[in-house]
Amino acid sequence: MLVFMTNQIWLTLSIALASIVWVEIIRDLYHGLAHIWAPVYRLHVWHHKVFRPDLSVANTEIYRQAHWYNDVPEALVMLIASLLPWLLVRALNWDFAWIGLAGSVYTLSFLLSAIARGLGVPHVDELTDLTHRPGPFDSNPGHWFVNRTYHWRHHFDDQNAYFCGTLTLIDRLLGTAVSLKGKRVAVTGASGTLGKALLKQLYIAGAKPIALSSSDSTIVLDLPSGQVNLETVNWKVGQENQLQDLLSKVDILVLNHGVNVHKARDAEAIEKSFQINSFSQWRLMELFLSTIKTNRDIACKELWVNTSEAEVSPAMSPLYELSKRTIGDLVTLRRLDAPCVVRKLILGPFKSELNPVGVMSAPWVASAIVKLVRRDFRDVVVTINPLTYLLFPIREFLVSNYFRLTTRAR
Repeated sequence: MLVFMTNQIWLTLSIALASIVWVEIIRDLYHGLAHIWAPVYRLHVWHHKVFRPDLSVANTEIYRQAHWYNDVPEALVMLIASLLPWLLVRALNWDFAWIGLAGSVYTLSFLLSAIARGLGVPHVDELTDLTHRPGPFDSNPGHWFVNRTYHWRHHFDDQNAYFCGTLTLIDRLLGTAVSLKGKRVAVTGASGTLGKALLKQLYIAGAKPIALSSSDSTIVLDLPSGQVNLETVNWKVGQENQLQDLLSKVDILVLNHGVNVHKARDAEAIEKSFQINSFSQWRLMELFLSTIKTNRDIACKELWVNTSEAEVSPAMSPLYELSKRTIGDLVTLRRLDAPCVVRKLILGPFKSELNPVGVMSAPWVASAIVKLVRRDFRDVVVTINPLTYLLFPIREFLVSNYFRLTTRAR
């Protein structure tokens, strides 16, 4: 009997949660539709007229009208759609079919608050319109849940992305959780196999790639439309400070340079491995993070670090593994309180000058990286080794929490 009651409780909670998630999906789909279908966009555009870049209200009257034209119709669509879970449960003749109306009750809170804001009820906006509150951002863009920083990007970064209102699920499925359009993206190791492939994929995605290379020659992309000469900046390990002015103007920094000394284990090989794979990347990481000062920086700037699959599995090159694990752990430590999104690129063996026996192609790896980033994966795993997909999240969780418990916040 107890088991039956427990199962009933879990079923009831599951149906209630599913009905709420359902109306959130409807809201996000309605929002996306508003940007591609003119009749709905004519109503939604009022919402985009309201706010200044600091999220303060430009015009109080327009703010009130925007709720009648955008928020109220959106909530009514959600309310109508919320009846579907109830009808489905009722069709199954379940005794607690009324629980299917949980999404309807949830939606009513949005409808009533939108009406209150439209009527200009004092202070109701401060309590209910949380993603549009002005002031400095106190957190990075939300990962699973929409916060002010995440939603700001829909208004002032790319209106054809970041459609979600509460959960980021639909954006992640559609690949609109991160927009690369117009972003200045600097990539180190640009003359390498993966560097060139990644620059090409970024360019195709609408970014403005910048090649950071130890080579003096300009990086050229071969595209179906012809060749494109990229902005190429020459730099060398140990001269990271010379890039500070450039990094202040960059939206995304991709740390991709590295070296593999293979079987060497002498002092020179140790020095070379750690200076290039670990400490050079760490210095650039800190320089880039020091440039993040404004709300826009917090919302739009990102750091991607190629730490490699060597974090969790052998690479048949001990110094490569040790140096990559070092930068991997430094990234894990630093992103506990980093002022922007920091992503790890955990890549399996791809064919390159560093690894001529790699089994994956660099263009395929680069394409997968961009696709996963646009779905807001913070740990971008691209490999043919299924164990990495299991072991890396476990290791990252344990190491991250160990660092959190045994260190002080900045």
